[in-house]
Amino acid sequence: MQSESVEAMNRTQHRSLTDVEALPSMRKVLIVEDDQAMAVALRDGFSYEGYTVEVARDGALGLKLATDKSHDLIILDVMLPKMCGLEVCKSLRTSGNQTPIIMLTARGQEIDKVVGLKTGADDYVTKPFSFLELMARVEAILRRSNRAEDAFEQAQFGDVVLNFKNLEAHKSGHALDLSPREFKLLKYFLEHKGEVITRDQLLDAVWGYDGFPLTRTVDMHIAKLRHKIEDSPADPRYIITVHRAGYKFIG
Repeated sequence: MQSESVEAMNRTQHRSLTDVEALPSMRKVLIVEDDQAMAVALRDGFSYEGYTVEVARDGALGLKLATDKSHDLIILDVMLPKMCGLEVCKSLRTSGNQTPIIMLTARGQEIDKVVGLKTGADDYVTKPFSFLELMARVEAILRRSNRAEDAFEQAQFGDVVLNFKNLEAHKSGHALDLSPREFKLLKYFLEHKGEVITRDQLLDAVWGYDGFPLTRTVDMHIAKLRHKIEDSPADPRYIITVHRAGYKFIG
């Protein structure tokens, strides 16, 4: 922990955010930070801004709280005991958890930022930083998240009806057993309807990593998804294979 970070935050955490639109009250934020001074400064700052705050002091506990409970935002330090922030972020994204994540680090190396964003983080802040800077990032991310949720909270194509908020799906009135990742695949397809999407794009957007371990992973998930949503999986109507390119969703 750098003392400049806490000092900068303490100078600003009680200032009014007059230059930005106020966020809805009682949002829930999970702070995963092992440095006590930083954790307290963040907790006090978010509490002052009307958030319900939970704090974890190591990566393993942070992952458990993020998995077991619902949060609107996660503030995640990179360097943590028991489990580093990058591992926590990757594990959450792999499991289908899409809670917005802002990662913190005391290191200014560009490689850290690249790795963090490819792991699935939404933004990245380097210590020391002011609390107003962090809140501006938070507001921008939550605004984008709200727009995305509103745009695709529900969708329908053919006889398939999807509710992305409740993770519920029906085909011809019968419930479909879709995994969180299958919902994410369908959401991405709907957001890019009619476009040719490569396997690497799907890995990056849905799995949170770029081309690792195998693009064959995408093919296997698409095959399973087709058996659930298509009338004839061997002759699909919605998820079309584009030879040597990827897939296209037509709904």
